Amino acid sequence: MKTNLSRRHFIFSTAAASVGLSTLGVRRARAASANGKLRVLSIGTVGTIGAEDRHQVARHPDVEIAGLCDVDANYLARASAEHPGAFTARDYREVFAKQADKFDAVIVSVPDHSHAPIMLTALAHDKHVYGQKPLVHQLAEIPMMERALKAKPGLVTQLGNQRMIFPGRRAAVEILRQGQLGKAIEAFTWTGSPNDSTYFNYKKVLQENANIPANLDWNLWLGPCATQPYYDHLAPTQWRSWWEFGTNGLGDWGCHILDVIFFAYDDLMSPISVKTDTEKAPDKFFHVNPCKATVTYAVNSEKFANKTFPIHYYDSGKAPTKEMMRIPEDVKGDNMTVVVCEKGTLVLGAEGKIKIWRDGKAEDGLAQPGLPEFPKLNHWHAWVDNCLGKKTELRTPFKDAVRITEAALLSVKATRFPGQELLWDKAKLAFTNNADATNTIVSRQYREGFAPPKVG
Repeated sequence: MKTNLSRRHFIFSTAAASVGLSTLGVRRARAASANGKLRVLSIGTVGTIGAEDRHQVARHPDVEIAGLCDVDANYLARASAEHPGAFTARDYREVFAKQADKFDAVIVSVPDHSHAPIMLTALAHDKHVYGQKPLVHQLAEIPMMERALKAKPGLVTQLGNQRMIFPGRRAAVEILRQGQLGKAIEAFTWTGSPNDSTYFNYKKVLQENANIPANLDWNLWLGPCATQPYYDHLAPTQWRSWWEFGTNGLGDWGCHILDVIFFAYDDLMSPISVKTDTEKAPDKFFHVNPCKATVTYAVNSEKFANKTFPIHYYDSGKAPTKEMMRIPEDVKGDNMTVVVCEKGTLVLGAEGKIKIWRDGKAEDGLAQPGLPEFPKLNHWHAWVDNCLGKKTELRTPFKDAVRITEAALLSVKATRFPGQELLWDKAKLAFTNNADATNTIVSRQYREGFAPPKVG
């Protein structure tokens, strides 16, 4: 296997970036092909969520899966059998350099570490983007994405946040936005992940293997990360537990349980601090769990009871006490969102089950007054509809995803400094009270040829 980036690959990368950058503000994204269908490129065709994303988008009657790109030959062959008319490729950079005129929109369902390089390349080429969560892997990639979105306002973007289709989750946003429970005091969120599943290297097995699977292009899988050995229990599915590639349970579930808080409160723009509590710091290779993180926002609004608003985020099934949530009974569930307000507490499950507590009594959240109708919503098809110019309800475009992702990433990255309150300044991309944290957990050195292009 060639571990160094070839000159040919570098040329493709440079060409792909320059095409997009040379046309900023000039070209508009194609809405659809001549036959009226949205031509979609699927990058990451199977994996842990790629097949589901591709299948759901393909079921839209006005979609054509025009291209398939995957670093795993077996996955690529499986997807190609389902879409025999689509072109195939292993390297996304070659696709954008040579075949960008063959598609209008892109699904990006790849491991976290490659999100920003691929999504920003797509935006640079004026492609609509459906991207998996968390939106990016590095804190420094958040302003990169914000600049790109500002430069490309006509492109339709959507984060893989399919649970926002549930009426209970949409109702929670309305209840909080309307102030039905009074001023907000604090929020608690928790996930059962990471757990002993195929998605995580739960036991943190570190086993180098010189026999890289023949179907996997390890060089392309690494993408922006430094060249390194292949390990068992990493690719293709257990990368979430690894520091360089995933974001553990907090990053994986952030958009599903933090989202409602940000939809409800526009004032929560960027945190001022983060503090994590862990039994030990992460090692060189793996994230640590269990973890509790508190991300704090400065606020100055009648929507909030105080001048700061903390969001407490737990993993590994850890959860706050009923006393902390100001309710008379414990909350059951692995992936939950709780918002404590002056007049009551909102309790919400990932699948939309919602309960309101007032004066020690529980009420049905969907029976609250003043709620609108919540028509049936297909998460993936809403993205397609908007790409085609049909304005339908679109939950979690990237402009919202950046705020959710920032909170999740801070919760993950700060575990390198457990027990320390890190003061965060996004404008400076710095922790103002800890230079070591700024130098080690904000950004990465991109491998030559795989850096995200500058857009905007």
